[in-house]
Amino acid sequence: MRKLIEFRNIVKSFDGQIVLKGVNLNIYENEFVTLLGPSGCGKTTLLRILGGFLEQDEGTVIFDGQCIDRVPPYRREINTVFQRYALFPHLNVYENIAFGLRIKKTGEDIIRQKVGRMLSLVNLEGYEKRNVTKLSGGQQQRVAIARALVNEPSVLLLDEPLGALDLKLRKEMQRELKRIQQEVGITFIFVTHDQEEALTMSDKIVVMKEGEIKQIGTPLEIYNEPASAYVARFIGESNIMSGVMLEDYKVRFDEKNFDCVDFGFRPNEPVDVLIRPEDIDIVKPKEGVLRGTVKSAVFKGVHYELMVETQTGTSKTVQMHVVTQHDLTNAATGEKISANDFYVDLDDLENGHMTDADFIRIANAQAWDGENRDISLTRVSHHIENRTGVYSITFGTEKRTEITVKVYVVHPEYVEDPRHNIGITALDFFITPDEIMESMAISTDLKSWASAEAWNLQDDSSIEITDVKFDFDPATITEGSYEITFSTRGREYKVETTSAHEAGDRIGISFGADDIHVMRKEVGEV
Repeated sequence: MRKLIEFRNIVKSFDGQIVLKGVNLNIYENEFVTLLGPSGCGKTTLLRILGGFLEQDEGTVIFDGQCIDRVPPYRREINTVFQRYALFPHLNVYENIAFGLRIKKTGEDIIRQKVGRMLSLVNLEGYEKRNVTKLSGGQQQRVAIARALVNEPSVLLLDEPLGALDLKLRKEMQRELKRIQQEVGITFIFVTHDQEEALTMSDKIVVMKEGEIKQIGTPLEIYNEPASAYVARFIGESNIMSGVMLEDYKVRFDEKNFDCVDFGFRPNEPVDVLIRPEDIDIVKPKEGVLRGTVKSAVFKGVHYELMVETQTGTSKTVQMHVVTQHDLTNAATGEKISANDFYVDLDDLENGHMTDADFIRIANAQAWDGENRDISLTRVSHHIENRTGVYSITFGTEKRTEITVKVYVVHPEYVEDPRHNIGITALDFFITPDEIMESMAISTDLKSWASAEAWNLQDDSSIEITDVKFDFDPATITEGSYEITFSTRGREYKVETTSAHEAGDRIGISFGADDIHVMRKEVGEV
């Protein structure tokens, strides 16, 4: 195919922030190319530079062998369909499509012929006199496409044009856009963050991240041979594990060695391993390469989506002491104040990590006036020492409304799991029934009240606590002590299967060497 467009080292910044970092990309005649990536990755900026609506800071755009950096938008053989279509509400369908031809002073007979062809192409015959404001979203989009194509551009740019449509109509328009592109035989450049749109319509997908191109390939190449974990996560459902490439054709993950079809890595090189959910088979436990427990099962219409845990997470259990603690009232000012006793980790004290704001948060200290308006706590006084023991702390307002509670300074109690390289800690805590009943996100609040956190034992990076287990009803909680368990996620595999299973089922999972795809870790990944 003939090269039609060439981006050479395109750099673009906004307010000192680099949006495109030296992008190089070739686009060929009659291709349907999709720029795919999350919001802010630079895909729309690249599209607007090609359309002439933005000027790059560095680099050159070559169109059909000629530099077009100084060519204004209206002189480029490029038309754009925007997300909001930008139709003229005072013109009917026919006149919207004919608008560009009338600007060029095209003869009426030719306008009639070309508009008629466009109406047929986008399946809007008979809608010529219809007011565009009376059309559905899909019909408006067809008018916008016809208006762009009637000028016979060499390239059509589409900036997330399906974003405003509902799911059913979006799927229909995906097929329509591909049909139109094949029929008119010109280059389409499509911008989206929707992986399904990219896979459905494209001849070539350009995956972008933070102003850089991460991979270019056909939908099959991008899906089956992603270059990195980022690309794999962005295209399709993924199971991605950290592993080690022991040698060519042999990789280790989940504490087992597996044969694979990949090669060319350094011996013992850290890698990411991808297995697609549809490539995993459910078998009897003793027949599986891995055994696990079904954590959840969701019916998707033609298949079930299972989450299978093959390794449990790391967990820490604490005591939640629920106590009734009445508010204190300052009769002179009408202010009320409350706070709870609380526990503090000795290490945090010794390292100087605890501030007055932390004490206020952990004690859930708060004050309010007679009209239930919150009042700032401006005074925190204590003589807490850097050693274990029980101390007092006083919280107060500017008007000297005060409350004193106990602080239990304790040795840190960490759970370290070297096998999975995870540490986790949490503290016992005091709380009132009212505070639990008023919680809008109980799991999140429990983590905050217990100062629960988890981290990577190698580099101290934070790890998410994904599971909070408790056996009480927040709506009917009473005084007493309750166990709360905080856990990190274990090794879980997403599996697509046509066989029905329920949470708690013990099963085996199986996959072959061809189902394992090994990827190099990106720079900066651990």
